[in-house]
Amino acid sequence: MSEQKYSDLIRSFIVDNFLFGDDSQLKNDTPLFEKGIVDSTGVLELVSFIEENYKITILDDELVQDNFSSINSIEKFLQNKLNHKNS
Repeated sequence: MSEQKYSDLIRSFIVDNFLFGDDSQLKNDTPLFEKGIVDSTGVLELVSFIEENYKITILDDELVQDNFSSINSIEKFLQNKLNHKNS
């Protein structure tokens, strides 16, 4: 799966589950927490979605704001996680 598809799938999940289909204000670098798009419960939903779709386990010490602060940061985290899983 290409990086673009990672961000597309994550973006679709965020739009569908947190923005009720309105992606007009969402960019890949939009700060998800600062803009109130995702809260602590939302992170858990997002983590479950990622784990299920990419067949990975996200460890407790990986649940930091830097890894989930924007679509770009989630994509970077996911790319690194999947690269380590496959190596």
